[in-house]
Amino acid sequence: MRKIDPVKHEQKRRDILEAAGRCFAKDGFRGASISSICSEAKISAGHLYHYFASKEAIIEAMAATGLEHAEQRFNHLMKSDNPIEGLIAEIEQANSQSCTMQQHQIDMRAKKQLHVDMLAEAGRNPAMAEIVNKHSAKIRGMLATLLETAQKRGQIDQALDPDLAAAILLGAMEGVGNMTMRDPELDMKKKLEMLSTLIKRFLTPGSSKEK
Repeated sequence: MRKIDPVKHEQKRRDILEAAGRCFAKDGFRGASISSICSEAKISAGHLYHYFASKEAIIEAMAATGLEHAEQRFNHLMKSDNPIEGLIAEIEQANSQSCTMQQHQIDMRAKKQLHVDMLAEAGRNPAMAEIVNKHSAKIRGMLATLLETAQKRGQIDQALDPDLAAAILLGAMEGVGNMTMRDPELDMKKKLEMLSTLIKRFLTPGSSKEK
């Protein structure tokens, strides 16, 4: 039996995921075929199946990678003296304009289109629905834990239900992100500024008390 080099195995796995991501962003989940992914990754179909059994398995691996990164960032935020500002900084970093404005807008639209495509596929594909639901629940759970911890420290409005507040925040962030698809001409900087204002007003201690 041939011994597998774990380092090379993991690198090839990452290469396939990156290639699949490009294909999904370009052609959508349904439009991207296994053959197109193999062509992008420069491997045979037989070779790909050594790593992933299906396109759904590729998506699941992508989601797992995203959750690992999210967990690291949430653990960092848990130690923050100002979790509201820390959360806003994370959102701004995720939308960082590290490339040209034009290329940034193209990349953002591709990512958002892929996200919407995954949601649409979840509506007709039980396997995809399970992946999307698990991923969403875990992200919401991480954010809810952050909010609850910050409430105990008096950093966030204690009148808020952490789980419901997390769901609302994620919905707002997703909605603002999808605006890039609806109107690419909207100013990204101003959108993020207004989202920051919304988050601050929503989470600041005492902001939800009845007057």
